[in-house]
Amino acid sequence: MKNILISASIISANFAFLGQDIENVVKAGIDLIHFDVMDNHYVPNLTIGPLVLKSLRNYGITTPIDVHLMVNPVESLILDFAKAGANYISFHVEATNHIDKLLRIIKNYGCKAGLAFNPATPLSYLEYVMDKIDLVLIMSVNPGYSNQLFIPSVLNKIQQLNNIIINNNLDIDIAVDGGIKLNNIEIISKMGANIFVIGSEIFNSNNYFLTVKNIRSKILNNNI
Repeated sequence: MKNILISASIISANFAFLGQDIENVVKAGIDLIHFDVMDNHYVPNLTIGPLVLKSLRNYGITTPIDVHLMVNPVESLILDFAKAGANYISFHVEATNHIDKLLRIIKNYGCKAGLAFNPATPLSYLEYVMDKIDLVLIMSVNPGYSNQLFIPSVLNKIQQLNNIIINNNLDIDIAVDGGIKLNNIEIISKMGANIFVIGSEIFNSNNYFLTVKNIRSKILNNNI
């Protein structure tokens, strides 16, 4: 069974006290920190850049950081985030004409390489690059904003992706991002996801420790 990882999306964090807020969710038991990088071009919002990541490393955050690039063009930011201390870097298939090349570049910088898919983007883009991918990020909302509702039809895509990975005997993580709550995380896990990107459900709660505990319990109940 793949490792179950909870990735806290900092787009929902308190940016006035970002280092402290992230430190608190790390203490509560999350496994990854998720960076939603938006450029007000590929998606209709503008968020954070490599300087924020570097600042968190300087603050003392050592937890693995998963960078999700919702930008176009994407090439130059890969190096910037790798240098700043990223562990995973994912980009969207629509953001480049050179998917194979960018996946190789990410891995050459010592990061795990991910490919991200919007809800309506077909998985066929994976056909010739599966050997270069460590992570597939399935968007379960249309990217651009936090606190959106989960799109149920994405469940079929997660299951389809899981079958592809199993049938080809590949070691690839399945991450799901968008609208994940305590009331739907079990079915998402059942479809084959093992990395759960969660923002508002954690950061808007009154007790990070209890919320993370309940999230992990829901996932583990499905995997017993």
